[in-house]
Formats: sequence, structure tokens, C-alpha cells
Amino acid sequence: MKKVTTFALLMISLFAAAQQQTIDQKVNDLLKKMTIEEKIGQLNQYTGDNQATGPITINPNKQAEIKAGLVGSMLNIIGTKYTRQYQELAMQSRLKIPLLFGQDVIHGYKTTFPLPLAEAASWDLQAIEQGARVAAEEASASGIHWTFAPMVDISRDPRWGRVMEGAGEDTYLGSKIAYARVKGFQGNKLGDLNSVMACVKHFAAYGAGVGGRDYNSVDMSERMLWETYLPPFKAALDAGAATFMNSFNDINGIPATGNIHLQRDILKGKWNFQGFVVSDWGSIGEMVAHGYSKDLKEAAYAAITAGSDMDMESNAYRYNLAQLIKEGRVSIALVDDAVRRILRKKFELGLFENPYRYSDDKREEKVLGNPENRKAAREMAEKSIVLLKNENQTLPLSKDTKTIAFIGPMVKEYKANMGFWAVELPELNYDKWVVSQWDGLLNKVGKNTKLLYAKGCEVEGDNKDGFAEAVAIAKQADVVILSIGERHNMSGEAKSRSDIHLPGVQEDLVKAIQATGKPVVVLINAGRPLVFNWIADNAPAVVYTWWLGTEAGNAIANVLFGDYNPSGKLPMTFPREVGQIPIYYNHFSTGRPAKTETESNYVSAYIDLKNSPKFPFGYGLSYTEFGYSDLKLSSTKMKNNETIKVSFKLSNIGKVAGEEVGQLYLKDKFGSVVRPVLELRDFQKVKLNVGESKTIEFTIDKEKLSFYNNKLEWTTEPGDFELMIGSSSADIKLRSDFELLAN
Repeated sequence: MKKVTTFALLMISLFAAAQQQTIDQKVNDLLKKMTIEEKIGQLNQYTGDNQATGPITINPNKQAEIKAGLVGSMLNIIGTKYTRQYQELAMQSRLKIPLLFGQDVIHGYKTTFPLPLAEAASWDLQAIEQGARVAAEEASASGIHWTFAPMVDISRDPRWGRVMEGAGEDTYLGSKIAYARVKGFQGNKLGDLNSVMACVKHFAAYGAGVGGRDYNSVDMSERMLWETYLPPFKAALDAGAATFMNSFNDINGIPATGNIHLQRDILKGKWNFQGFVVSDWGSIGEMVAHGYSKDLKEAAYAAITAGSDMDMESNAYRYNLAQLIKEGRVSIALVDDAVRRILRKKFELGLFENPYRYSDDKREEKVLGNPENRKAAREMAEKSIVLLKNENQTLPLSKDTKTIAFIGPMVKEYKANMGFWAVELPELNYDKWVVSQWDGLLNKVGKNTKLLYAKGCEVEGDNKDGFAEAVAIAKQADVVILSIGERHNMSGEAKSRSDIHLPGVQEDLVKAIQATGKPVVVLINAGRPLVFNWIADNAPAVVYTWWLGTEAGNAIANVLFGDYNPSGKLPMTFPREVGQIPIYYNHFSTGRPAKTETESNYVSAYIDLKNSPKFPFGYGLSYTEFGYSDLKLSSTKMKNNETIKVSFKLSNIGKVAGEEVGQLYLKDKFGSVVRPVLELRDFQKVKLNVGESKTIEFTIDKEKLSFYNNKLEWTTEPGDFELMIGSSSADIKLRSDFELLAN
């Protein structure tokens, strides 16, 4: 049997190699037929004029240029009808090279899933992959070949609006999620009708912009770049990501779009990336504003030299590359390499065999109407919700509750639940498609429960005229649910905020309702960590719902009434105040660490604020309780070529079934460079029935103990380590020491 399996694997490998050889030959044959203008055209990407996700370049000649073979890709063209129309234009060109259609399918297509940061709170890699899989199936059925996702930027600054698009602050968790999302988008292989090309962004370190401002500069050491910010990109590449997108920021003085070190040395060199790199919207042209390039011609020179293959919306290549080649400043070999990378993907997608294979309106109707997609979105939304506080078992609510007051500016929102970066399909009727929080509760409660409503206030502004009605409504109820937060479009691209407190008078509304003495449950809708200290300290129950997508209302209702026991854990640290930012759990050890959260005398601390965050990384409550016990290590000493098996018993000691994320942290006690106080190195999400126990196992190997030393060598050093098992980064249940020996 083993021989048969080995032979089969060998044949599959030989077939794949032969197929790739055939594609490469086809690419080379086509390349020989192309003029310089047609080659440059393949590097040129335009947007459609509707639903643009950046500043549109007005060009009345787009269609004529497509017919002339001067455009290689389009974005923001959605639906089989329109992608077919544009592809028909491309088929009128001399060589009939098909267009690629890209779209920002960030957290779902028609069926919208929770924001990526919310999905990260699930710590459920299988569910995250499934969410990307559904998005790929729907997008590909609508004529899309390529999504500009996943965003894998690590961010430690919640002021940055684009934290909603990533996986949070941790490199290990972020890398695992990056891998899962790429696998979800691309499926079994490119060319399958239900897959789309992933585009890993933003390369690189975009999440470290100074002051949490979008498009801002990044200044960091090479060691931090390699240890903290690059690993999720490498994980995505290892998952087979077809494309990368470079970032808007400069890093250490060089714009990423023109950065040879990032694109040539690391991505295409050390990592041997065989796909292609696309600029972010206009980022080639923006090197002029950076003060890095004199004009658009010099920007084109810098970008193609650095390894940026496709120009999104700058027209830098379109109008300057031919002249640069003629002048001898840009080698035709550089252009050929970029074109070859793009053509290879078009062949892999099967577009040369049938340019319209993704533009099947019957398939589009069938896939976009699949009810299983909504079910997957609801389950993902349930897993994404984080229970932050639950005094006196306020939650779950009893289904026998007679009167519930549902108050707040988010209660009856429809479109807002989609969050930022939702695909806006023009024919979509949001109040029919999206389940509002109000509708979710109506769907859940029985005929014997009365629901009362008051808006109370707007998200922003200082108008409190609605407070009196809200208080009167609250007084009639047995329990009050308040739905507040930031607007769905207050987080996202170009949505950085200097103040991440709850906007407007919403916290005052909570205070007014709380004064009635009624039990209060606060739902916080947001795309980032917010500051809400009074609510956190005084409201009996606080639920972080993020923005949950199409099935938001049903998912929230299921959690509120206990049909789903919340299991989410925070993927980002929540600060007490903006002054703590940047704040993250895996900071370096200092020479004067504070021993308590209030110590401030000649230690690394603030004199006016506790040292701890409001809610730590990895934190999240459940309706049940979990016990951690029986920590065992197979050995307390290991060499580089050895492993240590770690096990502990996780028990459900509460009253309902639930899921817990057991988290493994390590601390390198002494090193040639200062190391973090602790680092996540593994986790498992486990479901346990009441009274059930399971033995959870982890493996410590060389990779989990490695780091970049001051020579940028990925290595280990002999020494002492502390192993920690916990329910969060600040709630360590079990500890043990072990030693890495010199070989």
C-alpha cells in the first residue's frame, strides 16, 4: 500500500511540474509576440468608475485602452454582467489577453461576515478559513478573480482605523490567521471556479504608522521588522498566496512601493515568491508626495526597479515605462519579469482557455442564494463576540423575561452591521438582507415577552433630548439592553482617531439608564478597541459585539439568551486611556519593571494611571467556568533537535457547556538581546460539556524558542525558559520552568 501511495504522489508531482512547465512555455511564447506597449499594459490596473475605494483617476479612454491591450486588470467591477462586458472589450485586443478582475472582498461578498478583527477574536482557525471560503465562492461566482485580502499587518495602536481589517497585535496568532485566510480564499488550487487569488497586504509594517495615522511613516529596527511584522507575510506565502500588495508607508525613509530591500531582497529573493506584487491605490505616484521621487517618471523607475509589478491607478507605468526603457534606465528584462508573473496567474486561472468562465449568471444566482452561507456567517458571528463582564450572572437572559427595553442608536440599524469594507452590491436591499439587532431579538423572544424601544441619542453629538424617553422606557422593563459604540465607518481606511473613547453622549446615556436600578446589559459595536472606563466599571454586563455582518442580530440574540455560550478572546489589548498607546502584552522587559499595577516610584510606569490595560490580550469570559490542572512536561531539559511534550487538564467546572481557548506562553529569561515578558506560542480552542475534562497537549520545539539575534540570525540560545498556560495573557493558571541545553 505504501508503494502505491508513493507512486501516486510521484505521478501527481510530475504532472504538476509538467503543467507548470507548459504554462511557463505558453507565457514565454506569448511574451515574444507582445509589443512594449502591450507588455506595459499588463502592468496597468484601472478602477471602474463606481464604488471606488480610492481617489478616481478620470480617464474617458478606459474602454478604448482595454481594446488596444493597454490594460491588464480592473478593480471595482462586480457582477457577471459587468465583468463579461469588460472582458468582451479585452477580447477585441490584438492578442486577446484577458483582464483580471480584483475586488476588496475583505469579510464576505454578498453574505457579510464579521470584521476580520472580530473574526480573530474567535481564535477559531477552521471557522476563519471557512469564512474566507464562502467569500471566495460568492465573489468568484460574480466574476471576481482576485481579492485584495487578507490584510496581515500587525498593529499595536487602536487609533489606526485599519486595525479592523487585520488580526490584532500578536505575531503568532496573526500568522496562523493569515495562513487560514489564504487557504480559504484560494481553496484547493487556483483555477477552481470557487476560488479567488489572495492578495497579502500591506507589505510591510503598515500597522506601525507613527501616531496610529493612516499612510504615515514607519521607523523601526530590522530586528523588530523581522521578528514582529514580517512573519504573518511569510505564513501567507507558505500558504500559497498568489499576490502581494505593497503598503503606503515609508519604512526607515524608503517608501514601501519603491523599496528594493522589501520586494527584491526579501520577498522575491530570500522568500522566492513567484507571484506578482501590486501597488496599493496610487502608491507609485504618491512617492512624489513622499519627496522620494521627483516626478511620476522617477516614481515609475523606482517602483519597477524595486519589484512592484502592477500599478494600481497611478498611470505611472502607462505613461513612463516605455521612455525609461528607451533611455536604457529600465531593462526590458525587469518589465518581462513583471509581465511574466501576471500572465502566469491568468493562465493558472484558466482565463486563456475561457475568459468568461467566472461570468456565469446562472452560477451567480445559485451561489449567492445559498442559505448555508448565512448559517456560516451566523456561526462565525457568534464565535466572534467577546463577553467582557458579567456580574451576578446577568447573562444569559431568561426567555421568560416579561419586558425588555432595547435602547441605543445601534438597535435598529441594518447596513451599519455590515461594518467597513463590506461589498456594496447595488441591488441589495439591506433591511431585507441584514438582520438588525432589533429583529434578532424579535426572532428570539416568545409571544409572552414584550420588547420596548428608544433610540436615546445619536452616535455623535451632545444632544440629550432623547434621554427622558429612554429612561421612561427603561423603567417599564425587567432588563435593559443598550446598544452603543462607534459608527461602522468610524473604523477602516483613512479612519484614524486621536480619541478612541465612546463618541458623543452615549456613556452619559448608559449612566442615566443605570441610575434607574434596572439590570443593564451593554453591547458595544466597534471596529477597534475603545475606551469606556465608566461602563466597564459600573455596568453589570458588557458584551463586545464589534460589527458582525449579515447575521448580526441573530448571533447577538443567541448569545444574550444563552443559545450560544460566548467564547471569544481579545486579539488586541484594550487600553485604559489613549495615553497608554501603543500598548501590547508582549513588550520587552525593562530595567525597572513595576511590580504592581499601581507602583510608580522610579519604575517604568505612569504616575496618573494604572500600569495594566483595561482588558488584556487573550481575555474573554464565558457563561461557564474552566479549571486548569495537572501540568506535565515530558522533560525539563531539551536540546535543539529535541522536543518537550506539554500537557494539562482542562475541565468545565461550571453549569453549562462552553468553549475555552487554552493559551501557551513562553518567556526567555535571559538572552543576548532583551526578550518580551511573555509570548504566545500556541493555543487550542476546546469545547467541553458540563463536568467534562480533556487533556490538552502542546509541543515545545526549536521553532517555538527561536528569535532574531542582533545579527538578524533566526536562532536559539541555551538558557532558562518559563512556560505559562493561561486563559489570557494576564490570567496565567499554570507555570513551569525548563532549560534549553547547548548541543
